[in-house]
Amino acid sequence: MFSRKNHRPKSADLLKAWECLDAGDIPGALRLVKPGAGTLPLGETALVVGRAAGMAGFDDLRKAAAALAADPGKGQALYDYGYACVERGLSSLAIPALREALLANPGTPAVMRELVSAYEREGRHGEAVEVLARHEADLAHWPDRYLLVHNAIMAGDLPLARRQHALLPDLTDPRWVPTRDRQRRMLERAASAEPVSPLDATDLRGWQFVIGGTVLGTLSPFGFGAGMTGRYAWLQDTYGQCLEGLLRLRALLDAAGERPRSVSLLPDRDSRILGLAAAEVLGLPAEPFAPGREDTVVVAYVLNVLAEADGGPEILGQLFDRAPGQVLHEHASDWTDAPVITADSVTLLHQSVVAPWGEQLRAGEDGTPERGPADDRPAERIAAEIVGADPSPAEGDGETPADPLRAFTGFVSAVQGSWLRGDRARLISSGPVPSARFA
Repeated sequence: MFSRKNHRPKSADLLKAWECLDAGDIPGALRLVKPGAGTLPLGETALVVGRAAGMAGFDDLRKAAAALAADPGKGQALYDYGYACVERGLSSLAIPALREALLANPGTPAVMRELVSAYEREGRHGEAVEVLARHEADLAHWPDRYLLVHNAIMAGDLPLARRQHALLPDLTDPRWVPTRDRQRRMLERAASAEPVSPLDATDLRGWQFVIGGTVLGTLSPFGFGAGMTGRYAWLQDTYGQCLEGLLRLRALLDAAGERPRSVSLLPDRDSRILGLAAAEVLGLPAEPFAPGREDTVVVAYVLNVLAEADGGPEILGQLFDRAPGQVLHEHASDWTDAPVITADSVTLLHQSVVAPWGEQLRAGEDGTPERGPADDRPAERIAAEIVGADPSPAEGDGETPADPLRAFTGFVSAVQGSWLRGDRARLISSGPVPSARFA
């Protein structure tokens, strides 16, 4: 362990983090270190990170941090510390060390790939592209050139992605086949979306489709120009918003020429409620979910909630590969903690959501906010309330671009040939459209 008396950082910012550790507050210390990781002295930063790692029981990171603190200029210590940070979910702290390691050992594949991995985990795809492009002469086609294509797409640079993709040779290693096929589908989806969607830094619907094959039903009417770009941060959902999403789902199926024969009900209460409402809106029978069922709409309220339900993880695994005619619809998808599978249709993107029948905030008798009780009525009665709600969208602040139904169905008609193809791999990035988020 680090001696608190003899090994203390000198930087004022790092001293504050050290004091958090004195109080046993590991998350608070790391929150203070992360924003300035690119400019703080690496050796002093390693002191703080190493002490935090020791307190958390992360012996690999503690040892790597101790070695870096002892010799901040040593290339192997820089790489080992960066690698350990990435493994422990601290990629923002890994980047400065790995960047220095690559400068000291230019063109070293292991260091370059680890730095690219750290950039990817932080959503800094443009910087990953810069690193890979700078070392293009040394790139192996798999995985390096593939990573250049991937990060170019995620950074919104389709011309570069297409040029580099054309240079990829046929595979000799079958392990890369699923990954290659997903990348090809991304580029095919981009080609189908470009004629009807700008695919710029504010085109949330277009890029959600390109990177994940998801058709996004609605955009948040709040904060579009203030950094949210169509996503919600905290949302207290309404029955009308649930119905609006189901009506967009119906329009999506019609425009794409999909003719499902049933709605499949998932086991968690939220999804069952929404699934029963979907069956009414779509005019289809509702049946309990069965793996492999064809020509059905599987309806989830929040897939991350399903993951915590009895049998939920198994169902998510069964939904990874799409059955013929099967459409997975998720009402509210967490864009900061992406579900383990990616839905084909999503009503809205959020960071935090409370269902209309959940413990919603309300004004108490004295005017202070309080949480009301959850609605424990039978799922069938709540579903009927969704079907009878007013689906008119909220007026919002007037900054979100107009999104009439005709524009939505026009988008769907243009991209239907590249929709519902391949597996439902998890999204590991929010893509080229940035949004503000809560810490």
